[in-house]
Amino acid sequence: MPVEWQPVRQSRTHELVLQSIEEQVFAGKLRAGDRLPPERELAPVFGVSRSALREALRVLETIGVLVAQPGRGPDSGARIVRNPDDALGRLLRLHFALGSYSLHDVMEARVALERSSFAAAAKYAVDRDLDEASAVVHRMSQPGILPEEFNELDTQFHVMVATSSGNALTSTLTSAVRESVRPLILRALEEVDDWSATRQHLNAQHSELLRLVRTGHGEEAADLAELHIRGFHGTLVDDERTAEDADERTAGGDEERNEAGDAGRDEAGDAARDEDGSGGRR
Repeated sequence: MPVEWQPVRQSRTHELVLQSIEEQVFAGKLRAGDRLPPERELAPVFGVSRSALREALRVLETIGVLVAQPGRGPDSGARIVRNPDDALGRLLRLHFALGSYSLHDVMEARVALERSSFAAAAKYAVDRDLDEASAVVHRMSQPGILPEEFNELDTQFHVMVATSSGNALTSTLTSAVRESVRPLILRALEEVDDWSATRQHLNAQHSELLRLVRTGHGEEAADLAELHIRGFHGTLVDDERTAEDADERTAGGDEERNEAGDAGRDEAGDAARDEDGSGGRR
């Protein structure tokens, strides 16, 4: 089915270009793998400048539905793709950094997602997927492994299990949520008092999670996954709440001191006025 491009209005041009491309995707006229016409051809069809077209294409590239290859070869130009994992992870990480979501919100989302993925993996995961996850757990058990590599492998393990569950959306969301807190988890791993003991404890839970999935014990795997997440991720939540409480106490103390200072100044002003008044009467 040929794609029929239509000119767009000049008002908020790049958003109208986006809307037009989205409509073609929704109508099934653009699919993953399809290439867009070159900018020099597409811009006149839309009736917009090439700079406005590029802005729209950059937005699509950022949200993971388009990849642009510069140059003049056969692989150059813009192509529709399916790449939601990186885009969602980037978006969620930015919103988390901006304070749109609390650590508690992220933890509860992780618990809900991973309970579901571990339970489903116990039913649907194939041996090949679990063997790959087992290899990751083995690498995490190496004595000399440092927190940074452990953290990367930890993310891989949880995403692998989510992928093996057979639900692509659960896998994508698990990856995005876990990625959003990866820097905080790394910092927490680097600050533990006994890294060796912490690593062994976390990896023992990973090994048991895999055993439960392999043997089809989905509910037990879901329960342990929740315990595993709340155990370490929960310490980050506790730290966040402690910091918030400290900030509130500091803010409250500052307010009380300001009120006391205002009251003191008012009393001093009243005393001065009284003294001036009595002096005038004398």
